[in-house]
Amino acid sequence: MADKITVEVVYALPDAQCLLTLQVEEGTTLLEAVRQAGLEEQFDELDLSAATFGMFGSIIKTPAAYRVSDHDRIEIYRPLLRDPKLRRKKKAVVGNEN
Repeated sequence: MADKITVEVVYALPDAQCLLTLQVEEGTTLLEAVRQAGLEEQFDELDLSAATFGMFGSIIKTPAAYRVSDHDRIEIYRPLLRDPKLRRKKKAVVGNEN
């Protein structure tokens, strides 16, 4: 039997946040850990097949291959409503028109 490790899975919406602490088997992938957390059942809008995942603020490009470690904090990111770079650029153009 494999040893268990502790990981956190975090998902946030503007009006709801969820932080779950789980025990998973050593060797579990990031995607497997997120599925074990069961967040798709709690949040209808969450589509794990299209989601972006990260670890402590850094994007993980291959969540199905990334093996989690003890005390990892898995983050599930929502798509941005507005691109902050584009927003700043538009604001600068409007500000220069005066």
